[in-house]
Amino acid sequence: MTESIPIIEPFRIKMVEPLPRSTPEQRREWLEQAHHNPFLLRGGQITIDLLTDSGTGAMSAAQWAAMMTGDETYAGSESFFELQRVVRELTGLEQVIPTHQGRSAEHILFATLEVRDKVVLANSHFDTTRANVEVLGGLALDLVADIARDPEAEHPFKGNIDLKKLEAALEEYGERVALVLMTITNNTGGGQPVSLENLKAAAALAHRYGKPFMLDAARFAENAWFIRMREPGQSQRSPRSIAQEMFRLSDGMTMSAKKDGLVNIGGLLCLKDAELAAKARTLLILTEGFPTYGGLAGRDLAALAVGLEEVLDEAYLRYRIASIRYFFELLDQAGVPMMRPYGGHAVYLDAARFHPHVPPEKFPGVSLCNQLYLEGGVRAVEIGSLMFGKPGERETTDLELVRMTFPRRTYTQSHVDYLAAIVRRVFARRSEVPGYRICWQAPVLRAFTAQLEPVTLPS
Repeated sequence: MTESIPIIEPFRIKMVEPLPRSTPEQRREWLEQAHHNPFLLRGGQITIDLLTDSGTGAMSAAQWAAMMTGDETYAGSESFFELQRVVRELTGLEQVIPTHQGRSAEHILFATLEVRDKVVLANSHFDTTRANVEVLGGLALDLVADIARDPEAEHPFKGNIDLKKLEAALEEYGERVALVLMTITNNTGGGQPVSLENLKAAAALAHRYGKPFMLDAARFAENAWFIRMREPGQSQRSPRSIAQEMFRLSDGMTMSAKKDGLVNIGGLLCLKDAELAAKARTLLILTEGFPTYGGLAGRDLAALAVGLEEVLDEAYLRYRIASIRYFFELLDQAGVPMMRPYGGHAVYLDAARFHPHVPPEKFPGVSLCNQLYLEGGVRAVEIGSLMFGKPGERETTDLELVRMTFPRRTYTQSHVDYLAAIVRRVFARRSEVPGYRICWQAPVLRAFTAQLEPVTLPS
């Protein structure tokens, strides 16, 4: 019998950074100072940071080399034109507009499309996407397939939009529909991918009703990899060819390049329509900068051009998804409740089943995040009623999840083993944790800055 060879990290480590270490007493004090909101902790207080994969990954030697030759010309940077070439070859979208991050691209797109009193139809809007629609006076509707709301259901593409719901919404809202937006992968619902078949059908529906079809493409490469691995007839294709087909179905895309662009800062707004792009660039100049830098330094543009090539490397994607699967399987063996199947950038713990004694209005996801931090200095993020609930409207959400998000090329297998041990220890005493109440909250995107306090629950 031939022994299987494990998948290894497809890189060598050339530079290291010490991990902060702390005592349980220190962590308890720091969490209280942060008002029991992990967002408000300081970097030096965190041992393993799984809050986000946004701008927190490691860049390659080739990216650092490109940064050294980045062109810092204010208008007409050569680094922009190299990025434009790479993006056009990948997406087929001619109008390439850099921004300093993805939410800026979203804001410019929605403002340009004048979404006030209009409707944006999506599989799922993430928090900043929804906020940018709503702050401009629009209505953000999530039309994800019903199976996505069942954490225990096994389905290869739980990020799919419900096509019947989409067509019904297109009929109902008619001229009020501003665009159809597909988030790939679906971050709100567990990092779940969207199938190529579903993307094609949704694009066809949008175009039949005369509506733009756009992608939120922050994790396009991971979505392409899942299509290759899970969708019939796609297994022999390269991730790049699948990604190219996804983009060519669309009329444009927004992207937080801090995810699958493999950079620490940056975003993209890319469009087919030159007239719409001209309006977007007017707003870009007002808020971000000249169209050839869009709020970024030339070195950032140069690093992004390299990152968009590297992210589609098969060895990288195989390792990336294998790391998530390895963590998922370690927790699954211990009976830890999670969103199934595993997604592309994170493992999502099911906080509602993890802490069934904590009702949704007492934020079980916050309880779980805080216990992970207190136990081992691990920071994760709540994706549930704190993030998506709205006072006076819909107080709670369908899913109470905790996202443990893997920064790209940052942690090794031993770090993952440590994480699994911490989760298992928290799971072993899962009935002992408090709930939380909000003491203060911002009117928009409250999860980032909310102040909370623990509350004792009935036994």
